[in-house]
Amino acid sequence: MSPVDTGRAAAVQVRRESRDAQPGRNPWARLVGTFDFGQHPLMPASGAVVALLLAIVASRALSPYLVFLGITVVAAAIALVGIGVVSGRAGMISLCQLSFAAVGAVVVAQLSIWQAPGGLVVWIAVGGMASGLVGVVIGLPALRLRGVNLAVVTLGFAAAARQTLGLTQFPGTNDGLFISRPSAAASDPDYFVLAAAILIASGVLVAYLGRTRLGSSWRAVAYSERGTAAAGVNVPFAKTSAFGLSALLAGISGGVTAGQVGVLYPSSFEPTASLTLYVLAVVVGAQAVVAAVVGGVLWVGIPELLRIWGVPQDWALVVFGLAGIQAVASGNSLGDNLSRLRRRRAPEATHLTEQGPVTAARASTAHSEATRPPPRTPTGRSATHGPALSARGITLRFGAVTALDDVDLDIPTGAIVGLIGPNGAGKSSLVDVLTGFTRSERGVVELGDRDVTGLRPTPRARAGLRRTFQQDRVPPGLRVGAYVRMVAHGRPDRAAIDETLEHFECPQAHSLLSDVDLATRRLVEVAAHVLSGPRVLLLDEPAAGLSHEEHIRFGRHLQAVPERFGTAVLLIEHDLDMVRSVCTSLVVLDFGRVISAGTPDVVLNDPKVMRAYLGEEST
Repeated sequence: MSPVDTGRAAAVQVRRESRDAQPGRNPWARLVGTFDFGQHPLMPASGAVVALLLAIVASRALSPYLVFLGITVVAAAIALVGIGVVSGRAGMISLCQLSFAAVGAVVVAQLSIWQAPGGLVVWIAVGGMASGLVGVVIGLPALRLRGVNLAVVTLGFAAAARQTLGLTQFPGTNDGLFISRPSAAASDPDYFVLAAAILIASGVLVAYLGRTRLGSSWRAVAYSERGTAAAGVNVPFAKTSAFGLSALLAGISGGVTAGQVGVLYPSSFEPTASLTLYVLAVVVGAQAVVAAVVGGVLWVGIPELLRIWGVPQDWALVVFGLAGIQAVASGNSLGDNLSRLRRRRAPEATHLTEQGPVTAARASTAHSEATRPPPRTPTGRSATHGPALSARGITLRFGAVTALDDVDLDIPTGAIVGLIGPNGAGKSSLVDVLTGFTRSERGVVELGDRDVTGLRPTPRARAGLRRTFQQDRVPPGLRVGAYVRMVAHGRPDRAAIDETLEHFECPQAHSLLSDVDLATRRLVEVAAHVLSGPRVLLLDEPAAGLSHEEHIRFGRHLQAVPERFGTAVLLIEHDLDMVRSVCTSLVVLDFGRVISAGTPDVVLNDPKVMRAYLGEEST
């Protein structure tokens, strides 16, 4: 068998294993996936239809009391889906979900008094949008705060909202005015179907947004704000949009509750209840719609069981608290378990082994370089003879410590420049200054003919100055393709994504980043930034964690980047064999000063470099 045939056979075997590993072959995974609303382009439509049919059947089969409780389940599930957005996806703590729900309920009650046109469905939508606006305002502190501090802000809003409701009451409550339902949903069974339809629409909306670049940015922000900004993503917009959408869904939940009970009381929106709802979202993993429904069942079912057993319903808070402790301690929620059940397991051949990534592309490439597509001609950037990046007089001090001292640096167009030096020489500090993460005391940075000195990281990234980090900044909650599309901008087509991933021997686009090791995630990070077509890419030890053979292979792929993708590269790397073979020139830093610059052979044989760098390496 020829090498090409061997590569093809390997690819066929990979596809066969991938097909056998798909969840469609597991009936339980297929059942859960039907209601997931997000794993396949057709899943929202099929899952929505099945869920709505089940709601119709349940509305006719259950007793009136259970139907009423079912509406409460649906309202709680909508609120939990919102918490899943802001906390489960974007990683921010919000303890005021029912306060946002109260805003939606107030709007619905007032519109009902006014008999505003459109009826209850329109009123619920308006209440949701009003809550979303309030959520954006409350979410503004999230741009600066995180963790416990943000939790305190949201809990403070919940307390203030509860006190305000206690003093003012809901519109129409003192007069005994009931909120009007539409004639088609006047009875509880019909209203249950309407509420279920609203929940399904909310789930489809969140699933759709989750597959967009905005949804990917939520998970990226939760994992690393610096890495997200370096990808050219607007971090403040990502955070406020998550808060706004979560509040919008909470407002819709409050509107559904208003239509259910007719007359509203502040006791339904206690801060303690918001805190309990958040704990329940942690327990069930509410970023999955089906898990949110389960959470709604627990929200209603546990107090009902306690009532049936003659136990005070307040003990439900203890049950939820203990469940929350267990979920946090184990790091495992119901949503996580459902996700493992229904997601497509990438075949063993596309996962990372201890030796590195193994893909069909690697199998064929390893046997025949002839199968590689020809280099792609860079487009969208006119050829220039000047430097792609120029830095002059960069000076950075931390108190009495001078990290960078009057550093000059040029990265020619189409070149790979190596930046080397002993640990603590200032290499990463220089990259931070060049990309806007650290403001220098003095100096100018120009990208081509544009002065970017005063720009923050995101505008610099969008202008064509990209970087990677020493630390892992790739969110494991995304698939490879979703991460690449988020970083690359411009909606790259599937062929371009596959070609770039193949070039760097990365896992295939459908692979989960959580299923690959740290070293391979770094390769995916490089591939994603390269695909964005930047003018300059700054790589801070991108091959860390790779074996020596993988270093060599990565260096070969990196060497082709300027010609194939039209991107100049600044490479920080400690593997001198790789630096010597890949870089067209070297710059050496020592104690924040440039001590040598030139071709690799000249620089590596410079006595100053041998004393400062190689001498330290040998000790």
